[in-house]
Amino acid sequence: MDQLQSLVLNPLKPVVLPITTNLPAPVQDAITTLLGETCHNALILNLDVTSHPECLSLAISKALGIAIITAASVVKVPQIIKLARSQSAEGLSFPSYVLETASFLINLAYNVRSGFPFSTYGEVSLILVQDVIISVLILWYSGKATQAGAFVAAVGSAAFALMGSDIVSESQMTSLQAGGGLLSIASKLPQILTIWQQGGTGQLSAFAVFNYLAGSLSRIFTTLQEVDDKLILYGFIAGFSLNAVLAAQMVYYWNSPTTAGHGQEVGGKKQGVLQKGSAGMATEENIKKLGTPVATPTARPTSSSGRRRG
Repeated sequence: MDQLQSLVLNPLKPVVLPITTNLPAPVQDAITTLLGETCHNALILNLDVTSHPECLSLAISKALGIAIITAASVVKVPQIIKLARSQSAEGLSFPSYVLETASFLINLAYNVRSGFPFSTYGEVSLILVQDVIISVLILWYSGKATQAGAFVAAVGSAAFALMGSDIVSESQMTSLQAGGGLLSIASKLPQILTIWQQGGTGQLSAFAVFNYLAGSLSRIFTTLQEVDDKLILYGFIAGFSLNAVLAAQMVYYWNSPTTAGHGQEVGGKKQGVLQKGSAGMATEENIKKLGTPVATPTARPTSSSGRRRG
């Protein structure tokens, strides 16, 4: 910490301090709200990490929390887009999304009622909404529109019971949070099993899977820094472990025939074209091995005599 101060921060003070000390009042107030007055003065007004070393860890935790919440606002948008474009729910497990929705709803209610900082759980509310949308789309494209409406009504009723009324007591909420951690673990298992059974990831979004992995790892750090609650910490650790399994499956089945367009989603159109070209070459080679002539664009027959009769 002393080396960071002497080698990096002290030389930067003449340049940085005129900026940080003259930030607009609303920005200064927002930073004070996030870090507290002591850390705000040490880090922003004095550019000093030695007088209060704990402030640097807190600032990193807050920055990660804000980054996670920002990323969470779009983390499952690619999944929603893939569903809407393909109009197919192949490779997606509805029970997995139901369990995850229940887990996130309990986790959100528990954090709100416990009064924890929004930066430590804000992404839960955003991902929860996206999970509901994906669940509805899975049911819709499976021809179950009535069940989709019932699912939305059930989620709304559960949210009211957990957060908007006195139906659930504090002790019951704690028990639900413990069970919610198990639901979070269970929510990944049907998806992992579905991928294994189908031998590919279908319409599952690579962007969502890898961002989930990074987010769950970051949440372990922010929870250790800001939230003294083992129930939440253990849930994030378990979630990270199973997210790692999903990410490994995503890599393993990347070029599987039942995996839909990850090259285009992550690496751009060029990669997707190369993958399709490789698949085409493989198909042509297999046909040649079977002894069947391969049709070419110039081999179109001009008369019935040029067609092979069966």
